[in-house]
Amino acid sequence: MKNTFQNILFWSIISAAFIGPGTVTTASKAGASFGLALLWALLFSTLATVILQEAAARITIASGKNLGEIIAIKYQQKSGDGLKWGIFLAVAFGCAAYQAGNMLGAISGIELISDWSPKLMTLIIGIICAAILWVGNLKIIAKILGFIVAFMGIAFIYVAFQTDISAGDFLKNLAIPSMPEGSSLLVIGLIGTTIVPYNLFLASGISPGQEIKEMRQGIGLAVLIGGLISMAIMVAGTQVSGEFSFAALAETLDKNLGKGGAIFLGFGLFAAGLSSSITSPLAAAVTAKSLFGNQQNWSTNGLNFRLVWGIILLIGLAFGISGIKPVPAIILAQAINGALLPIVAIFLILVVNDEQVLPKKYLNSHFLNILMLLIVGITGFLGMTNFLKALSNLFNPLQTIQFELALGAAILLIAGLSWKIYRK
Repeated sequence: MKNTFQNILFWSIISAAFIGPGTVTTASKAGASFGLALLWALLFSTLATVILQEAAARITIASGKNLGEIIAIKYQQKSGDGLKWGIFLAVAFGCAAYQAGNMLGAISGIELISDWSPKLMTLIIGIICAAILWVGNLKIIAKILGFIVAFMGIAFIYVAFQTDISAGDFLKNLAIPSMPEGSSLLVIGLIGTTIVPYNLFLASGISPGQEIKEMRQGIGLAVLIGGLISMAIMVAGTQVSGEFSFAALAETLDKNLGKGGAIFLGFGLFAAGLSSSITSPLAAAVTAKSLFGNQQNWSTNGLNFRLVWGIILLIGLAFGISGIKPVPAIILAQAINGALLPIVAIFLILVVNDEQVLPKKYLNSHFLNILMLLIVGITGFLGMTNFLKALSNLFNPLQTIQFELALGAAILLIAGLSWKIYRK
Protein backbone atom coordinates (compact mmCIF):
# COMPACT_ATOMS: atom_id res chain seq x y z
CA MET A 1 0.00 0.00 0.00
CA LYS A 2 2.90 2.34 0.80
CA ASN A 3 4.42 1.71 -2.65
CA THR A 4 1.06 2.30 -4.32
CA PHE A 5 0.63 5.61 -2.48
CA GLN A 6 4.14 6.75 -3.42
CA ASN A 7 3.52 5.74 -7.03
CA ILE A 8 0.27 7.76 -7.18
CA LEU A 9 2.08 10.67 -5.51
CA PHE A 10 4.83 10.52 -8.15
CA TRP A 11 2.41 10.47 -11.09
CA SER A 12 0.34 13.25 -9.52
CA ILE A 13 2.74 15.52 -11.38
CA ILE A 14 0.49 14.86 -14.41
CA SER A 15 -2.63 15.82 -12.43
CA ALA A 16 -0.84 18.91 -11.10
CA ALA A 17 -0.10 19.90 -14.69
CA PHE A 18 -3.68 19.74 -15.92
CA ILE A 19 -5.59 20.84 -12.80
CA GLY A 20 -4.52 24.44 -12.94
CA PRO A 21 -6.48 27.70 -13.07
CA GLY A 22 -7.40 26.70 -16.63
CA THR A 23 -9.33 23.71 -15.34
CA VAL A 24 -10.87 25.74 -12.53
CA THR A 25 -11.91 28.50 -14.94
CA THR A 26 -13.09 26.36 -17.84
CA ALA A 27 -14.88 23.72 -15.77
CA SER A 28 -16.58 26.19 -13.42
CA LYS A 29 -17.59 28.45 -16.34
CA ALA A 30 -18.99 25.39 -18.15
CA GLY A 31 -21.00 24.59 -15.02
CA ALA A 32 -22.19 28.20 -14.69
CA SER A 33 -23.20 28.45 -18.37
CA PHE A 34 -24.57 24.97 -19.13
CA GLY A 35 -25.04 23.20 -15.79
CA LEU A 36 -23.76 19.64 -15.98
CA ALA A 37 -24.45 19.28 -19.73
CA LEU A 38 -20.72 19.19 -20.58
CA LEU A 39 -19.75 16.71 -17.86
CA TRP A 40 -19.30 14.01 -20.52
CA ALA A 41 -16.41 16.04 -22.02
CA LEU A 42 -14.50 15.72 -18.73
CA LEU A 43 -15.12 11.96 -18.62
CA PHE A 44 -13.93 11.58 -22.23
CA SER A 45 -10.85 13.73 -21.66
CA THR A 46 -9.95 11.93 -18.40
CA LEU A 47 -10.09 8.48 -20.02
CA ALA A 48 -8.27 9.79 -23.10
CA THR A 49 -5.55 11.23 -20.86
CA VAL A 50 -4.99 7.82 -19.23
CA ILE A 51 -4.68 6.15 -22.65
CA LEU A 52 -2.31 8.73 -24.17
CA GLN A 53 -0.14 9.15 -21.08
CA GLU A 54 0.23 5.36 -20.74
CA ALA A 55 1.38 5.16 -24.37
CA ALA A 56 3.91 7.99 -23.92
CA ALA A 57 5.38 6.41 -20.77
CA ARG A 58 5.37 2.89 -22.31
CA ILE A 59 7.51 4.15 -25.20
CA THR A 60 10.26 5.25 -22.82
CA ILE A 61 10.14 2.17 -20.58
CA ALA A 62 10.22 -0.19 -23.58
CA SER A 63 12.82 1.60 -25.71
CA GLY A 64 14.93 3.46 -23.16
CA LYS A 65 14.30 6.65 -25.14
CA ASN A 66 11.66 9.30 -24.51
CA LEU A 67 9.18 10.60 -27.07
CA GLY A 68 11.29 13.58 -28.10
CA GLU A 69 14.45 11.49 -28.55
CA ILE A 70 12.57 9.03 -30.77
CA ILE A 71 11.22 11.86 -32.95
CA ALA A 72 14.77 13.25 -33.16
CA ILE A 73 16.14 9.83 -34.22
CA LYS A 74 13.39 9.09 -36.75
CA TYR A 75 13.74 12.47 -38.46
CA GLN A 76 17.50 13.04 -38.60
CA GLN A 77 17.63 14.62 -42.05
CA LYS A 78 17.56 18.40 -42.54
CA SER A 79 13.77 18.48 -42.60
CA GLY A 80 13.92 16.77 -39.20
CA ASP A 81 15.47 19.87 -37.61
CA GLY A 82 12.52 21.92 -38.76
CA LEU A 83 10.12 19.29 -37.47
CA LYS A 84 11.80 19.19 -34.04
CA TRP A 85 11.74 22.95 -33.77
CA GLY A 86 8.13 23.02 -34.91
CA ILE A 87 7.11 20.52 -32.22
CA PHE A 88 9.11 22.32 -29.54
CA LEU A 89 7.73 25.75 -30.44
CA ALA A 90 4.16 24.40 -30.49
CA VAL A 91 4.63 22.79 -27.06
CA ALA A 92 6.47 25.84 -25.69
CA PHE A 93 3.70 28.12 -26.98
CA GLY A 94 1.14 25.95 -25.20
CA CYS A 95 3.22 25.99 -22.00
CA ALA A 96 3.57 29.79 -22.19
CA ALA A 97 -0.17 30.20 -22.75
CA TYR A 98 -0.84 27.93 -19.79
CA GLN A 99 1.74 29.71 -17.64
CA ALA A 100 0.04 33.06 -18.22
CA GLY A 101 -3.23 31.55 -17.01
CA ASN A 102 -1.50 29.82 -14.10
CA MET A 103 -0.12 33.07 -12.70
CA LEU A 104 -3.36 34.99 -13.28
CA GLY A 105 -5.33 32.21 -11.61
CA ALA A 106 -3.05 31.94 -8.58
CA ILE A 107 -3.28 35.71 -8.00
CA SER A 108 -7.07 35.58 -8.40
CA GLY A 109 -7.18 32.93 -5.67
CA ILE A 110 -5.13 35.13 -3.32
CA GLU A 111 -7.38 38.12 -4.02
CA LEU A 112 -10.43 36.11 -2.89
CA ILE A 113 -9.00 35.48 0.57
CA SER A 114 -6.69 38.43 1.26
CA ASP A 115 -5.95 42.06 0.37
CA TRP A 116 -2.26 41.52 -0.34
CA SER A 117 -0.69 43.31 -3.29
CA PRO A 118 -1.21 41.17 -6.44
CA LYS A 119 2.07 42.31 -7.99
CA LEU A 120 4.05 41.49 -4.86
CA MET A 121 2.39 38.07 -4.61
CA THR A 122 3.16 37.41 -8.29
CA LEU A 123 6.85 37.98 -7.59
CA ILE A 124 6.72 35.76 -4.48
CA ILE A 125 5.02 32.94 -6.44
CA GLY A 126 7.65 33.31 -9.17
CA ILE A 127 10.47 33.03 -6.61
CA ILE A 128 8.87 29.91 -5.04
CA CYS A 129 8.49 28.25 -8.46
CA ALA A 130 12.05 29.13 -9.48
CA ALA A 131 13.43 27.75 -6.20
CA ILE A 132 11.61 24.41 -6.62
CA LEU A 133 12.60 24.11 -10.30
CA TRP A 134 16.22 25.02 -9.50
CA VAL A 135 16.51 21.84 -7.39
CA GLY A 136 16.38 19.87 -10.64
CA ASN A 137 15.32 16.62 -8.94
CA LEU A 138 12.16 15.44 -10.71
CA LYS A 139 11.18 13.01 -7.94
CA ILE A 140 11.30 15.71 -5.27
CA ILE A 141 9.33 18.10 -7.49
CA ALA A 142 6.75 15.38 -8.18
CA LYS A 143 6.23 14.71 -4.46
CA ILE A 144 5.81 18.43 -3.68
CA LEU A 145 3.22 18.73 -6.44
CA GLY A 146 1.46 15.57 -5.27
CA PHE A 147 0.80 17.08 -1.85
CA ILE A 148 -0.39 20.38 -3.38
CA VAL A 149 -2.83 18.47 -5.60
CA ALA A 150 -4.13 16.52 -2.59
CA PHE A 151 -4.95 19.69 -0.64
CA MET A 152 -6.44 21.32 -3.74
CA GLY A 153 -8.64 18.27 -4.38
CA ILE A 154 -9.97 18.30 -0.83
CA ALA A 155 -10.93 21.97 -1.22
CA PHE A 156 -12.92 21.50 -4.43
CA ILE A 157 -14.53 18.20 -3.46
CA TYR A 158 -15.70 19.82 -0.20
CA VAL A 159 -17.34 22.62 -2.20
CA ALA A 160 -18.99 20.16 -4.62
CA PHE A 161 -20.46 18.03 -1.86
CA GLN A 162 -22.18 21.09 -0.36
CA THR A 163 -24.31 21.58 -3.51
CA ASP A 164 -27.71 19.97 -4.08
CA ILE A 165 -26.85 18.18 -7.36
CA SER A 166 -28.46 14.72 -7.42
CA ALA A 167 -26.51 11.57 -8.26
CA GLY A 168 -29.00 10.81 -11.05
CA ASP A 169 -28.36 14.13 -12.85
CA PHE A 170 -24.63 13.68 -12.41
CA LEU A 171 -24.57 10.18 -13.93
CA LYS A 172 -26.96 11.12 -16.75
CA ASN A 173 -24.80 14.02 -17.96
CA LEU A 174 -21.67 11.94 -17.48
CA ALA A 175 -22.94 9.24 -19.87
CA ILE A 176 -24.95 11.18 -22.48
CA PRO A 177 -22.99 13.65 -24.67
CA SER A 178 -24.64 16.94 -25.58
CA MET A 179 -23.39 20.24 -27.05
CA PRO A 180 -25.77 23.13 -26.30
CA GLU A 181 -25.63 26.15 -28.62
CA GLY A 182 -22.47 28.17 -28.00
CA SER A 183 -20.67 25.44 -26.04
CA SER A 184 -18.13 24.22 -28.63
CA LEU A 185 -15.28 26.48 -27.45
CA LEU A 186 -15.84 25.34 -23.86
CA VAL A 187 -15.92 21.67 -24.93
CA ILE A 188 -12.55 21.88 -26.65
CA GLY A 189 -11.32 23.96 -23.71
CA LEU A 190 -12.33 21.20 -21.27
CA ILE A 191 -10.51 18.66 -23.41
CA GLY A 192 -7.48 20.93 -23.90
CA THR A 193 -7.20 21.62 -20.17
CA THR A 194 -7.19 17.87 -19.35
CA ILE A 195 -5.38 16.11 -22.22
CA VAL A 196 -2.55 18.64 -22.07
CA PRO A 197 -0.22 18.15 -25.11
CA TYR A 198 2.98 18.89 -23.21
CA ASN A 199 2.05 16.29 -20.57
CA LEU A 200 2.79 13.56 -23.12
CA PHE A 201 6.43 14.68 -23.25
CA LEU A 202 6.45 15.12 -19.47
CA ALA A 203 5.14 11.57 -18.84
CA SER A 204 7.66 10.15 -21.29
CA GLY A 205 10.48 12.16 -19.73
CA ILE A 206 9.89 11.10 -16.09
CA SER A 207 9.07 7.41 -16.62
CA PRO A 208 12.62 5.90 -16.77
CA GLY A 209 13.20 3.48 -13.89
CA GLN A 210 9.57 2.38 -13.64
CA GLU A 211 8.06 -0.94 -14.63
CA ILE A 212 5.07 -1.16 -16.98
CA LYS A 213 2.72 -2.44 -14.27
CA GLU A 214 3.50 0.24 -11.68
CA MET A 215 3.47 2.95 -14.37
CA ARG A 216 -0.02 1.92 -15.51
CA GLN A 217 -1.28 1.79 -11.94
CA GLY A 218 0.21 5.18 -11.06
CA ILE A 219 -1.01 6.99 -14.17
CA GLY A 220 -4.46 5.40 -14.04
CA LEU A 221 -5.19 6.26 -10.41
CA ALA A 222 -3.54 9.71 -10.43
CA VAL A 223 -5.34 10.85 -13.60
CA LEU A 224 -8.71 9.44 -12.49
CA ILE A 225 -8.39 11.32 -9.18
CA GLY A 226 -7.55 14.44 -11.19
CA GLY A 227 -10.63 13.88 -13.37
CA LEU A 228 -12.87 13.63 -10.29
CA ILE A 229 -11.46 16.93 -8.99
CA SER A 230 -12.22 18.55 -12.37
CA MET A 231 -15.80 17.25 -12.20
CA ALA A 232 -16.15 18.63 -8.65
CA ILE A 233 -15.09 22.03 -9.97
CA MET A 234 -17.80 21.91 -12.65
CA VAL A 235 -20.39 20.99 -10.01
CA ALA A 236 -19.30 24.01 -7.94
CA GLY A 237 -19.66 26.23 -11.02
CA THR A 238 -23.33 25.30 -11.43
CA GLN A 239 -24.09 27.48 -8.41
CA VAL A 240 -23.22 30.69 -10.30
CA SER A 241 -25.98 32.71 -11.97
CA GLY A 242 -25.28 35.61 -14.32
CA GLU A 243 -21.91 36.51 -15.86
CA PHE A 244 -19.12 34.23 -14.69
CA SER A 245 -16.09 35.51 -12.78
CA PHE A 246 -14.04 34.23 -9.85
CA ALA A 247 -15.58 36.91 -7.65
CA ALA A 248 -19.12 35.87 -8.73
CA LEU A 249 -18.32 32.23 -8.01
CA ALA A 250 -16.91 33.12 -4.58
CA GLU A 251 -19.93 35.29 -3.76
CA THR A 252 -22.31 32.50 -4.78
CA LEU A 253 -20.45 29.93 -2.71
CA ASP A 254 -20.49 32.26 0.28
CA LYS A 255 -24.24 32.69 -0.11
CA ASN A 256 -25.01 28.99 -0.57
CA LEU A 257 -22.36 27.34 1.57
CA GLY A 258 -21.39 29.93 4.15
CA LYS A 259 -18.12 31.82 4.48
CA GLY A 260 -16.04 28.66 4.13
CA GLY A 261 -17.03 28.19 0.47
CA ALA A 262 -15.15 31.24 -0.82
CA ILE A 263 -12.13 30.48 1.38
CA PHE A 264 -11.94 26.93 0.00
CA LEU A 265 -12.32 28.28 -3.56
CA GLY A 266 -9.57 30.87 -3.04
CA PHE A 267 -7.21 28.29 -1.55
CA GLY A 268 -7.98 25.75 -4.28
CA LEU A 269 -7.48 28.31 -7.05
CA PHE A 270 -4.17 29.45 -5.54
CA ALA A 271 -2.96 25.84 -5.12
CA ALA A 272 -3.98 25.04 -8.71
CA GLY A 273 -2.07 28.06 -9.99
CA LEU A 274 1.03 27.31 -7.93
CA SER A 275 1.24 23.63 -8.90
CA SER A 276 0.73 24.33 -12.61
CA SER A 277 3.14 27.29 -12.49
CA ILE A 278 5.81 24.72 -11.65
CA THR A 279 4.79 22.02 -14.14
CA SER A 280 4.34 24.23 -17.24
CA PRO A 281 7.95 25.52 -17.28
CA LEU A 282 9.19 22.06 -16.27
CA ALA A 283 7.32 20.40 -19.15
CA ALA A 284 8.73 22.90 -21.68
CA ALA A 285 12.27 22.18 -20.45
CA VAL A 286 11.73 18.38 -20.45
CA THR A 287 10.39 18.60 -24.04
CA ALA A 288 13.38 20.65 -25.18
CA LYS A 289 15.80 18.24 -23.50
CA SER A 290 14.16 15.22 -25.14
CA LEU A 291 14.20 16.81 -28.61
CA PHE A 292 17.63 18.44 -28.65
CA GLY A 293 19.83 15.99 -26.79
CA ASN A 294 21.08 14.83 -23.42
CA GLN A 295 24.56 16.33 -23.38
CA GLN A 296 25.80 17.97 -20.17
CA ASN A 297 24.18 21.38 -20.71
CA TRP A 298 20.78 19.67 -21.14
CA SER A 299 20.88 17.97 -17.74
CA THR A 300 18.18 19.07 -15.30
CA ASN A 301 20.82 21.26 -13.65
CA GLY A 302 22.29 22.45 -16.96
CA LEU A 303 22.19 25.93 -18.46
CA ASN A 304 19.90 25.16 -21.42
CA PHE A 305 17.35 23.28 -19.29
CA ARG A 306 17.16 26.14 -16.78
CA LEU A 307 17.04 28.72 -19.56
CA VAL A 308 13.90 27.15 -21.08
CA TRP A 309 11.94 26.90 -17.83
CA GLY A 310 13.16 30.36 -16.86
CA ILE A 311 11.78 31.96 -20.03
CA ILE A 312 8.37 30.29 -19.61
CA LEU A 313 8.31 31.36 -15.94
CA LEU A 314 9.12 34.98 -16.90
CA ILE A 315 6.27 35.01 -19.44
CA GLY A 316 3.88 33.98 -16.69
CA LEU A 317 5.28 36.66 -14.37
CA ALA A 318 4.79 39.32 -17.05
CA PHE A 319 1.13 38.36 -17.47
CA GLY A 320 0.61 38.14 -13.71
CA ILE A 321 1.92 41.67 -13.18
CA SER A 322 0.11 43.11 -16.24
CA GLY A 323 -3.35 43.02 -14.67
CA ILE A 324 -4.98 41.35 -17.70
CA LYS A 325 -8.45 39.95 -16.98
CA PRO A 326 -7.84 36.28 -16.14
CA VAL A 327 -10.98 34.45 -17.31
CA PRO A 328 -10.89 35.20 -21.10
CA ALA A 329 -7.09 34.71 -21.24
CA ILE A 330 -7.27 31.36 -19.44
CA ILE A 331 -10.11 29.96 -21.58
CA LEU A 332 -8.28 31.01 -24.78
CA ALA A 333 -5.15 29.18 -23.53
CA GLN A 334 -7.17 25.98 -23.03
CA ALA A 335 -8.66 26.23 -26.54
CA ILE A 336 -5.17 26.72 -28.05
CA ASN A 337 -3.90 23.60 -26.28
CA GLY A 338 -6.97 21.67 -27.40
CA ALA A 339 -6.21 22.58 -31.00
CA LEU A 340 -2.53 21.51 -30.64
CA LEU A 341 -3.47 18.14 -29.14
CA PRO A 342 -4.26 16.20 -32.37
CA ILE A 343 -0.84 17.13 -33.81
CA VAL A 344 1.08 15.67 -30.85
CA ALA A 345 -1.27 12.66 -30.60
CA ILE A 346 -0.64 11.78 -34.27
CA PHE A 347 3.12 11.49 -33.61
CA LEU A 348 2.40 9.38 -30.54
CA ILE A 349 0.15 6.86 -32.28
CA LEU A 350 2.66 6.41 -35.12
CA VAL A 351 5.51 5.74 -32.68
CA VAL A 352 3.62 3.15 -30.60
CA ASN A 353 2.98 1.17 -33.79
CA ASP A 354 6.55 1.23 -35.09
CA GLU A 355 8.46 -2.08 -34.76
CA GLN A 356 11.72 -0.27 -35.50
CA VAL A 357 11.25 1.66 -32.25
CA LEU A 358 9.54 -0.76 -29.84
CA PRO A 359 9.81 -4.52 -29.25
CA LYS A 360 6.74 -6.27 -30.60
CA LYS A 361 5.22 -7.04 -27.18
CA TYR A 362 5.12 -3.32 -26.36
CA LEU A 363 3.36 -2.22 -29.54
CA ASN A 364 -0.27 -1.07 -29.43
CA SER A 365 -2.98 -3.71 -29.55
CA HIS A 366 -5.79 -3.35 -32.10
CA PHE A 367 -8.11 -2.23 -29.30
CA LEU A 368 -5.73 0.52 -28.15
CA ASN A 369 -5.29 1.66 -31.75
CA ILE A 370 -9.05 2.01 -32.15
CA LEU A 371 -9.28 4.04 -28.93
CA MET A 372 -6.38 6.31 -29.88
CA LEU A 373 -7.76 6.84 -33.39
CA LEU A 374 -11.10 7.86 -31.87
CA ILE A 375 -9.32 10.33 -29.57
CA VAL A 376 -7.42 11.86 -32.50
CA GLY A 377 -10.59 11.96 -34.61
CA ILE A 378 -12.79 13.56 -31.93
CA THR A 379 -10.21 16.16 -30.90
CA GLY A 380 -9.44 16.87 -34.57
CA PHE A 381 -13.15 17.32 -35.30
CA LEU A 382 -13.60 19.75 -32.39
CA GLY A 383 -10.48 21.71 -33.31
CA MET A 384 -11.55 21.95 -36.95
CA THR A 385 -15.05 23.04 -35.90
CA ASN A 386 -13.70 26.01 -33.98
CA PHE A 387 -11.25 26.87 -36.78
CA LEU A 388 -14.07 26.88 -39.34
CA LYS A 389 -16.23 28.99 -37.03
CA ALA A 390 -13.48 31.59 -36.97
CA LEU A 391 -13.16 31.46 -40.79
CA SER A 392 -16.93 31.72 -41.27
CA ASN A 393 -16.79 35.30 -40.03
CA LEU A 394 -14.77 36.05 -43.17
CA PHE A 395 -16.43 33.60 -45.56
CA ASN A 396 -20.21 33.41 -45.05
CA PRO A 397 -20.78 30.22 -47.12
CA LEU A 398 -18.79 28.26 -44.54
CA GLN A 399 -21.48 28.88 -41.91
CA THR A 400 -23.85 26.32 -43.44
CA ILE A 401 -21.33 23.50 -43.93
CA GLN A 402 -19.07 23.82 -40.88
CA PHE A 403 -20.18 20.51 -39.37
CA GLU A 404 -19.85 18.58 -42.63
CA LEU A 405 -16.37 19.95 -43.37
CA ALA A 406 -15.12 19.26 -39.82
CA LEU A 407 -16.56 15.75 -39.85
CA GLY A 408 -15.08 15.03 -43.28
CA ALA A 409 -11.65 16.25 -42.17
CA ALA A 410 -11.80 14.05 -39.04
CA ILE A 411 -12.81 10.97 -41.07
CA LEU A 412 -9.98 11.57 -43.56
CA LEU A 413 -7.54 11.97 -40.68
CA ILE A 414 -8.62 8.67 -39.10
CA ALA A 415 -8.55 6.89 -42.47
CA GLY A 416 -5.05 8.19 -43.29
CA LEU A 417 -3.67 7.20 -39.90
CA SER A 418 -5.34 3.77 -40.07
CA TRP A 419 -3.73 3.08 -43.47
CA LYS A 420 -0.31 4.18 -42.21
CA ILE A 421 -0.62 1.97 -39.10
CA TYR A 422 -1.82 -0.97 -41.23
CA ARG A 423 1.24 -0.60 -43.49
CA LYS A 424 3.52 -0.61 -40.44
